[in-house]
Order: sequence, then structure tokens, then C-alpha cells
Amino acid sequence: MLIVLGSAMIAVFMYLILAKRLAPTLALVLVPLTFALVATGTGLSEPGEDGVVDSISSAFKDFAPTAVLLFFAIIFFGTMIDVGLFDPLIRFVLRTVKNDPVRLVVLTAVLAGVVSLDGDGSTTFIITVSALLPIYLRLGLSPVVLTVVANLANGVLNILPWGGPTIRAATVLNVSPSELFNPMVPGMVAGIATVLLLAWQLGRSERRRLLASGRTLSVVADEIMAVREPALVGGGTGTDGTHGTDRPASGSAGGSSDADDADDDAALEGTLDPNRPTLRPKLIWFNLGLTVALLVLLGMDVLPLSLVFVAAAAIALVVNFPKPEDQLRAVTSHATSIVGVVSMVFAAAVLVGVLSGTGMVTAMANGIVSAVPPSVGSWFAVITGVLSMPLTFFLTNDAFYFGILPILTEAAGHYGIAPVEMARASIIGQPVHMTSPLVPALLLLVSLAKVNLADHHRRVIWRAAVCSLVMLGVALLLGVVPLG
Repeated sequence: MLIVLGSAMIAVFMYLILAKRLAPTLALVLVPLTFALVATGTGLSEPGEDGVVDSISSAFKDFAPTAVLLFFAIIFFGTMIDVGLFDPLIRFVLRTVKNDPVRLVVLTAVLAGVVSLDGDGSTTFIITVSALLPIYLRLGLSPVVLTVVANLANGVLNILPWGGPTIRAATVLNVSPSELFNPMVPGMVAGIATVLLLAWQLGRSERRRLLASGRTLSVVADEIMAVREPALVGGGTGTDGTHGTDRPASGSAGGSSDADDADDDAALEGTLDPNRPTLRPKLIWFNLGLTVALLVLLGMDVLPLSLVFVAAAAIALVVNFPKPEDQLRAVTSHATSIVGVVSMVFAAAVLVGVLSGTGMVTAMANGIVSAVPPSVGSWFAVITGVLSMPLTFFLTNDAFYFGILPILTEAAGHYGIAPVEMARASIIGQPVHMTSPLVPALLLLVSLAKVNLADHHRRVIWRAAVCSLVMLGVALLLGVVPLG
């Protein structure tokens, strides 16, 4: 019965989000709590120690460092955009893509892929969105295309050995990370090629849409390229002391409207305005050094990531905005993005806690194993590769790799399938996993780009599934995942 409840809970949750019947934050809270009451009220799950309440409380504690990280990451990179750190990069990108939407979207995939080599999704999305979102909005391209392409590129590269999934699978099954990953490299390369092909297709679609609307990219690009570096000199706080890039309190990850789109365009005009009062051209080398130092510390992983962002944000605000009132405006100007992403992180903790506390995760894992008839047991690795897509979408990586994968691997062992082969199959679903609302980096992505989560999911989930299936097909073709 718990299997039925768990499946129904996931189905209702996805329907409410994709149909925009409920804001994602509210769906993440109300749907799991409702099903938790049903589970405990019918006696299927007993409340108490290690029950639903304790599991949710534990999930809150586990998710708190991530919420702090995202809170101050938004402040830091939002401040860097406000002070003009990325303005030269924006003009360089425009020269590189030659005003062509197809080239811009493909470049998005390349940039996201390169940054994803550090193994951290949050860093990838922050850099990609910070550098390219202003260009997308000024040229009239849909920011959903930006989030979709960045999400796909990061999802494929999420199987790198220094990323989380591969290490988890290698640890729990006691196999060598290199023995697990190296045979999967051709599949990963094929996945990256698929992302580039999908990016090309999305770019062509955007080019057709823009041409049909009568908006020519060359004219808009010329306006941006006309901005010369000397024009940035003299930026500072306005005579009235106001902050020039206050973002509209709309268009967060939880909702969107036509008015929001107009507000986003208005906000963007301020972002690229060569005379905006928040520009700090004399501090560009300091800000660049601070940003590089932050990224290096993130890559070294010698300090808690949340602490790194807290310190970097504080330093950036004090140096760029010495006056307390300007510091306060700089923080509150990003309040919409902060509230949207942090609230969704803690809301996601409710879903994780309910799945664990009610026993739904264990019941669903056991149900999957028992549902596989002996006649197809030799296909267990293939089945695991396919199941890794929906299971890692609805579960955290910890829940899947530490809770479900060992059960699947034990069952597969009866059919002569080695643990390392199961480990390889288990990481194939990562492109889909990275589109899950339980992934904090995904919440950060849609919040920074001010994209509605449902709009993002409609365009990204099936494309992520295509990337996973391509990776699975190559793995089967090369024999690194056994077929029957």
C-alpha cells in the first residue's frame, strides 16, 4: 500500500507543478504532508521516533547549509552583475557569436559544460546565468532556453568521478571510481554531443521566432557593442543615493506572467545600462580577483561552501558599497530570487522527509525488485539504467545510491551481474536527476534566470531523458553495461 501511496503522491505533485495549479514551494509542502497524514492515519506508517516528523526535522537540518550557500551565492553574484564585472564578458560573447541565436545557444552549452568540469552544479549555473542572461534578454531570446541548455550540459557531466553520484555509487558498492567511470567516457561524450545537437535545434527555433517577430539581432547587438569601456568610468552611487538595479518583485521560480516578462526586460536594461549608478569600474580587478579566489576555494573544497559564500558576499558588499544604506539596498534588490530559492530548498526537505519517514522509499525499492520476473533478471542492469531516471528525479542521490542501489545490486548478483556494472548503470540517469526540484542547484538556476519551474520542466525533462538514453545506448553497444 505504501508503494501505491508513494506513486500517487509523486503523480499528484508533478501534475500540480506542470499544470501550474500550485506554486512549486506549496506543492512540495502540502502534497507530501497530505499523504503523510494518510499514511500515519491508516496505520501504514507509525509516527514517533524516526517517523515522519523526525525525518522532516532531520531533512531541515541537512538542507540548512545548502540554503545558506544559495542565499549568499545569489547576493554575491548578483552584486558582481550590479557592479559591472560581467559587462566586458557580455560584449566579448556578442563578438564571438556574431549576433546569431544558434551560436549563442550552442555557446551556452559549451560554457556550461566547461564550467561543469569542476563538479559543482551551483557554480556552473551561477556563472552561466550571470554571463549570458543579460544577452538573452536584450536580444529577445527566451531565458528558458538558457536554463534548459545549461541544465542538460551540467547533467551529462554530473557523472564525472569527482562529482557526487559516481563517488556515491563506487563507495556503496565498494568498486574503484576509475573502473566505474572510465568505460562510461564514450557514453558521456555521446551525451555531450546530444546536448550540442539539442542546443543547435533550440537556437534554430529561437532564430525563426525572432525573425517572425521582426526583431533583428544585429540592431540590438550594435547598441550593446557601442558601449565603450570609457563610458563605464564615473559609475557610482547616484546623487540621491539610490540603488540602480532593484529587481522587480515578480518572476520568481514559483510563478510568472506577461507582466513579469516586461519587468525582466526593464530590469535588464538597468543591468546593461553603461551609466547605472551601481557600476564600480575602478574596482573591476578587485572584484575579478575576489571572484576567482572564491571559485578556487570552491574547487579546493577546503572550507564549507556556505562559509566561503558568506565571507565573499560580505567582502564584496563592504568594498563596493561602503555606505550601510547602499549595502542594505544591494541585498534587498535580490530579495525575490533569495526568497524563491531558499523557500523551495526547505520545502523540498519536507518531501524528502516524508518519503523517508513513512517508509515509502524502502517500500518502493523492494517493490521494484519483487516486480522483476526471473525471466528478465539478466536484464537487471538495463532496468536499473532506465529506472535511474525517474528514481533519481523523485529521490535525492543519497536516497537512491545508499538506499535503493544496494537492494537492486544484491538482486542483480543472482543473475551474474557484477556490482561495477550496476554502478555504471546507476549513473546514467543523472541528466534527468539534475532537472529534479529536489536538486538545490536546479532551484538556483531557475531563480537566477527568473524562469517558471513548470516552463523549464516542460522543455527540459524529455530532452534530459534523451541524453540519458543515448548514454545508455552507447554503454550497451560497448558492453560496459550488460544486455541480457
